[in-house]
Amino acid sequence: MATLEKAKLMNVDTNDTWDVLFNPKEYSVQKSVQWEPHKAPGLDTPEHEFTSGNPAVLNVELFFDTYEEKKDVRTEHTEKILDLAAVNADKHRPPKVMFAWGGFKFTGFIESLTVRYTMFLPDGKPCRATANVSMKELQTAAEQLQKKPRNSPDHTKRRTLKTGETLALIAHEEYDDPAEWRRIADANGILDPREVKPGTVLTLPPIL
Repeated sequence: MATLEKAKLMNVDTNDTWDVLFNPKEYSVQKSVQWEPHKAPGLDTPEHEFTSGNPAVLNVELFFDTYEEKKDVRTEHTEKILDLAAVNADKHRPPKVMFAWGGFKFTGFIESLTVRYTMFLPDGKPCRATANVSMKELQTAAEQLQKKPRNSPDHTKRRTLKTGETLALIAHEEYDDPAEWRRIADANGILDPREVKPGTVLTLPPIL
């Protein structure tokens, strides 16, 4: 019989880790990217060029119940969650946080947190709570490049722009990153990528 794996929360700064009381029923991950529109006269829809990605957002609801133990759910559980959104006096920021469950790991910071207390002991202390946690992804540039290294020519290349091609498309093919179109534009003195005509010979600099 398979062993039940508990979801975990971790303070990455201190390495403190604890299991959630009950595994969540579900969680969601939202990811968005930014494309810059370039309007062209006479066209119904503008062309778009990729500019950057946005950090992913994790949303998860956690449930806590200490009614049977007749204990305060705040001191047992929810204060630990609230501490993950509090500013650390030494670092002058809240801690980095990891949510891990079933091979899934999400590292970031708590962007918003709502704790609702829904049951109370006779003395007024809460014994049941739900925490809605929203985390935003946090990765350094070095971590991103380690996961997905950029491909770059080891020397300067030249390429002729063909009909239907854009600088973003060439950057994607040459560097595996459409956002590197700016590097190509700078190397060729291009102020407006929409004005580059087919047949133009482009210099493709290496990424150093």
